Amino acid sequence: MPMVTEPVAIAIEARESRAGRETFKSDYHAKPAENFEMAIESPSKHDRENGRILGTVANEHYDVVVLGAGPGGYVAAIRAAQLGKKVAVVEKQYWGGVCLNVGCIPSKSLIKNAEVAHIFNHEAKTFGIKGDVSFEYGDAHKRSRKVSEKIVGGVHYLMKKNKITEINGLGSFKDAKTLEITEGDDKGKTVTFNDCIIATGSVVKTLPGIELSENVVSYEEQILNPEAPEKMVIVGAGAIGMEFAYVLSNYGVDVTVVEFMDRVLPNEDKDVSKEITKAYKKLGVKLLTGHATTAVRDNGSSVEVDIQKKGSDDTETLTVDHVMVAVGFQPRTEGFGLENTGVELTDRGAIDVDERMRTNVDGIYAIGDVTAKLQLAHVAEAQGIVAAETIADAETMELGDYQMMPRATFCNPQVASMGYTEEQAREKFADKDIKVATFPFSANGKALGLAESQGFGKLVVDGEYGEILGAHLVGANVSELLPEINLAQRFDLTAGEIARNVHIHPTLSEVLKEIAHGVEGHMINL
Repeated sequence: MPMVTEPVAIAIEARESRAGRETFKSDYHAKPAENFEMAIESPSKHDRENGRILGTVANEHYDVVVLGAGPGGYVAAIRAAQLGKKVAVVEKQYWGGVCLNVGCIPSKSLIKNAEVAHIFNHEAKTFGIKGDVSFEYGDAHKRSRKVSEKIVGGVHYLMKKNKITEINGLGSFKDAKTLEITEGDDKGKTVTFNDCIIATGSVVKTLPGIELSENVVSYEEQILNPEAPEKMVIVGAGAIGMEFAYVLSNYGVDVTVVEFMDRVLPNEDKDVSKEITKAYKKLGVKLLTGHATTAVRDNGSSVEVDIQKKGSDDTETLTVDHVMVAVGFQPRTEGFGLENTGVELTDRGAIDVDERMRTNVDGIYAIGDVTAKLQLAHVAEAQGIVAAETIADAETMELGDYQMMPRATFCNPQVASMGYTEEQAREKFADKDIKVATFPFSANGKALGLAESQGFGKLVVDGEYGEILGAHLVGANVSELLPEINLAQRFDLTAGEIARNVHIHPTLSEVLKEIAHGVEGHMINL
């Protein structure tokens, strides 16, 4: 069996000594790729000459076959190859997955453009900007596609660098050791393997009464559309819905967000939701929380959206140009012959895996959204590394409590969080002394200098031991700050130890120092 280092859990009942914690070694940090920039300037066209290993892929046997080339899949493939395995990756459409092609990466490009527009539209006086200026959404969209193409080209380069065979097409299980390629450039090929990592991702959910059409779309169609509508409804106030609302509103779109739950970003701490609500109302985005979307009718020239407020029988109809549905994802477990393997699913319809990403079938692993553990790209990447290291009988480190994984919403101000909300902590650990500290960015010098003083940092800890139960940040670039808290929690550092970590001045990270001091009872700058 591979050696494993258990992650440090929240030690409410029994705190373990850091002195006795097992360490692990890893050669994950491979030598940086040479000429990477040159390699990705001209993205691969998915052919054998540019980014694929030359030679036949017909009826070949591999140590490891990865089904799906998203963040989890391609990272798992690279790690397996680093550990000496002969690896192939099967991908039908998006090398780099949804994330690199129509998700995380192009959306961050659009958000950056929107932030620039926001400064001119809302903060011109603050920065002494005078004169007329216009912003073209089409140009912002072009930049987002270039960014996506460049990073996808980098994935092909990494496949070639690590001698990983790319197989273009839909892989379908014939049995638990064989994949047939049923669509795409390599249709008709058969691939056998010792181990397979399923990384098929997820598909968008919709709602009863809503059918996708030309003007009623998911995030994928929206992010590929170079035109911005005049008036739009976004169904769902989760991360995707709120990010698109920020982007489009800064390009003059009249945006209404409809959310069934009583607040935006309903999975976040209530104080986070309140802060984002204030910011979006100031931006001019209409937020209809506590409303159900009961029907959507695409009339061609317009779309009618029927909504009902909770507790009311009255229906209100919104007429707009465009609707985007962003109500979540469900694991992609159909369409690739999974039923031919004997792999078991959970009650949620996800592939059931253990802490090492193993399914109930020997030699078949699953990672990423298809496991429904936490449907985030960085979680898929981490799962992929664990799976590859387990297959190779290498030392690894299990991921532990998914509640403690970092999460982020790249709206403006940004949101980043991990662990339990204050409400969850007080409910789950009702017999414990829960301490909470909050520090506003309006009292942080760097935030004031950036003219981005909205938001706060919030830390939730066990009062007896100072162990970290949750962290919730709203503000400029807080997604870059949260990993310090994650690292501390994972390796059993206390709030007091974070407080005594010297933070550079002036930086936004000083907010972390302040909330750590705060739960210890001695906040400095407030």
